[in-house]
Amino acid sequence: MSEHPLDRPIWDALGHRHAGFALGDMRARRYRADISPFAAARDASPEALAALAALLPTEGGIVLLEAGTIAVPPGAVVEKQASGVQMVAGALEPDGPDDRVVTLTDADAPEMLALATLTEPGPFLANTHMFGGFIGVRIDGRLAAMAGERLKPQGHCEVSGVCTHPEFRGRGLAGLLSRIVANRIAARGETPFLHAYATNTGAIRLYEALGFRIRTEVSVLVLRRA
Repeated sequence: MSEHPLDRPIWDALGHRHAGFALGDMRARRYRADISPFAAARDASPEALAALAALLPTEGGIVLLEAGTIAVPPGAVVEKQASGVQMVAGALEPDGPDDRVVTLTDADAPEMLALATLTEPGPFLANTHMFGGFIGVRIDGRLAAMAGERLKPQGHCEVSGVCTHPEFRGRGLAGLLSRIVANRIAARGETPFLHAYATNTGAIRLYEALGFRIRTEVSVLVLRRA
């Protein structure tokens, strides 16, 4: 049976729709360091793991995310390990027009990075916004919340970067923006999906209310050079 693209979404995305962002070869790949720390090996073979180890930066680390157990390459140490869930859209709650929602562009990148650094929705670097599809809500001129797209394995697109400034939480902005991004993905004929830490029950409940369901558990590893 062939592997489902969502079982190893980083590897699939880097081998296809995100090939332009990829470093590495047919054994292991990672995103450009200014876009994302995500990386993946082709499989758990010694040659693939050695190639993944060679992609470890001298400073900082890489992040692996896959269904099942992830093999650690020689020469790497696990800095962080966590369990998560991968959710896919079923019957999405429809969205209507909302004048508060704006399209975010390259000009908004510094504010997007500042908001993500404050709220930590997941890895977000100087050029993560290049994944595209980001929208936001401004309140009194400030970027109060945002959401966008990230991994794009074949036939799928991830809703990601969902975050709200602490001063503006409790207004339903995360749900609003997530729903709009997911519906836009579905309108293109792709399946929206997303990830959440297994311990983030509040986010999981929110996404379930929007029409997502848990597909599988995933493992998350942050690796650095030994």
